[in-house]
Amino acid sequence: MSSALDRLKNLTAQISSYELERKNNLKTLEELYQKLGIVAKVAQFNDLFHYKAINLSGISLSDEDLGSIKEGKYTQIIGIVYDKAAKVKNKNSSLAYYGRSEKLSFELKSDIIAFVLGWRFEKSFRTLEHYHNLMVQLKNLPREDQC
Repeated sequence: MSSALDRLKNLTAQISSYELERKNNLKTLEELYQKLGIVAKVAQFNDLFHYKAINLSGISLSDEDLGSIKEGKYTQIIGIVYDKAAKVKNKNSSLAYYGRSEKLSFELKSDIIAFVLGWRFEKSFRTLEHYHNLMVQLKNLPREDQC
């Protein structure tokens, strides 16, 4: 019985730490949104989450070489929207442009990476909540034999 209680305690602690991390992430993300000049393209912070994805050019985000510069490339943060009614479904928008990747300061590069990863972290929570809400709706749909 104690192992079940231990698992529950561990799970509760993990969920609490995720929520704390999420709260801290949102605060940092909003600060970076201002600092990196993204506010010039997206006037309201919460509108950032209307994007289906946010990508980065010129700097690697892969596990193997996180933060490595792609020589000769330009760094920009790119927002991607999906429009199922449009002929071209995905539309890319430059949210911020920073010039040649190899000329970025270490601090700016770190802030850019932190913004993109932080946005993805928060977006994953919002996606999880969206699908959780859909599952609740599904459970509450009237069954055919009840109609």
